[in-house]
Amino acid sequence: MSFESLLGLRRNRLNAPLRNLVSSESLNPKKLVQPIFAAESLKSPEKMSSLPGVFRDSQDSILSQVESDLKNGVEHFLLFLVPEKKSDDSIPKSFYKNVIGNIKSKFPEAFLWVDTCLCSLTTHGHCGLLDPKGRIDNVSSVKRLSELALCYAESGADGISPSDMMDGRIRSHRNILDSNGFQHVPIMSYSTKFKSHFYGPFREAAESAPGHGDRSSYQIDVRNREDSILSSIRDTEEGADLLMVKPGITSIDLILPIKEQTGLPVGAYQVSGEYASIALLAENGFCKFEDALKETWQVFSRAGASYLITYAARRGKEILG
Repeated sequence: MSFESLLGLRRNRLNAPLRNLVSSESLNPKKLVQPIFAAESLKSPEKMSSLPGVFRDSQDSILSQVESDLKNGVEHFLLFLVPEKKSDDSIPKSFYKNVIGNIKSKFPEAFLWVDTCLCSLTTHGHCGLLDPKGRIDNVSSVKRLSELALCYAESGADGISPSDMMDGRIRSHRNILDSNGFQHVPIMSYSTKFKSHFYGPFREAAESAPGHGDRSSYQIDVRNREDSILSSIRDTEEGADLLMVKPGITSIDLILPIKEQTGLPVGAYQVSGEYASIALLAENGFCKFEDALKETWQVFSRAGASYLITYAARRGKEILG
């Protein structure tokens, strides 16, 4: 299929909320994505001390959180699912389908992206499956991840967002979605994702810290500019609809080059460590939290970000005015 044909298919997947998200306007509340966490083990919401204003929700309380966020102007959510039982062999479909299905049944107007990764599920905390020697098995990982993507789509997810950084996962996800009648489901890829020290609070929330080693074998070395751009180009060629850089601030120089070379919307993820750093400065009286957040958002907008994933999206209308 030609690149022009692929672009046509991508445009067909851009419904009204997506058009708001990737428009050429400066960042505004409709271009912010709110991460949310559903943990199977919880019976009530759990505050995150490292992420003020952010909660780990139960299967029931997440409905109240989404309702509140919608009232505050949030249109897009990025859902992270945290199963109670870790497994390297199976997918807890009932938990996934229950959470996704309940959110979409009660709030059909919410655009629900679901993070597609194995780190919260596996016993070892890595983003893919391991071979007998403890190394990432890319082939089996991509197969399992694509099964996960299909499970999410069947459960009612509006879009999937692969964050694992396995080679070839975008093409595999696109193929399994298309062959099962989900051609309309877009892929928002973590296309340029670096191994970083700024993910700590998230890993606590998602119960996803690796049990051994690190993720340098599949996440990008922060020093490598060429591969960081090529990674997004590869995902574009494989069928991604939206691209992303992560962490946001330390990748900000890459947003425009990726956009120019791919022609696709490029967003940024203001990750947990960035958010927590601003909160800590404010807590110690060195800045006003809302003003510092707004400054970073304005910088993302200046850099050309089409959209922004931020833990403060639920305060977007308040902060941006």
